[in-house]
Amino acid sequence: MSTSAPAATHAAAAPPADPRSPQRVRHEPRRRTLTIKEVEKIAAHMIRVTLTGDLEGFKSLGFDDHIKLFFPDGTTNAEGAPTMLGRDFTPRRYDPAGNTLAIDFAIHDAGPATRWAEQAQPGQTLSIGGPRGSFIIPTTYDWHLLIADETGLPAIGRRLAELPARTRVVVVGEVDGAADELEEWLETETNATITWAHRNGAAAGESDVLAKTLSTLQLPAGAYYAWVACESLTAKALRRQLIADHGANPKWTRAAGYWRRGVVAVHEVHDE
Repeated sequence: MSTSAPAATHAAAAPPADPRSPQRVRHEPRRRTLTIKEVEKIAAHMIRVTLTGDLEGFKSLGFDDHIKLFFPDGTTNAEGAPTMLGRDFTPRRYDPAGNTLAIDFAIHDAGPATRWAEQAQPGQTLSIGGPRGSFIIPTTYDWHLLIADETGLPAIGRRLAELPARTRVVVVGEVDGAADELEEWLETETNATITWAHRNGAAAGESDVLAKTLSTLQLPAGAYYAWVACESLTAKALRRQLIADHGANPKWTRAAGYWRRGVVAVHEVHDE
């Protein structure tokens, strides 16, 4: 009597990964103490501080990465040492050959970061930590949409510098007025359309100029990645607007609250 062998079973093949899907990469966190090399005012309310020193092994692979900067809050602890507060900032430009790291500070309220940046001088030191990881957004979309207020402008500036030449980009940047527009963005090698939305004296986080400006734009056709960074409730509303009114793919739409009205040290990501 013969018996037939059981039919071979085959696991279903996994669907191919979408090459346009963002990826997360983790880094080993490390604390560093750096020295200020240069301080430059690049707009009416934006100061760039370039740091140097212990940068060996520093990694930042995503344009909207965050590092922690540590500032004195004006008090001392039980040992008499200054009490330090950590705040998140974008690594605006890392130059391994020149061993420098540039950080852009949006000057707004009288918080510890603003107080420190306004008095920063070459030779002073600053402690940093991270980044703990990178969120890498591919460049292979038909075009890219970048929207931010002052807190997200450093990340947009970095993205414009790092995207391949002639990449189609639409940028909407919220600032108080013309003196806050970043002229260096005009030097990008991308095919960028940059629209500045002016608050004209309205308080940051209490204006709808980003939403109004977005509603007036004629956006390009094709698959795009939308990136938003601003006040948290505004970012959440803009994400809804992009999906409802501008055909944004929810999986290709990243909206982050870099700050929130009335709350200290907030970073929130709004997704599905």
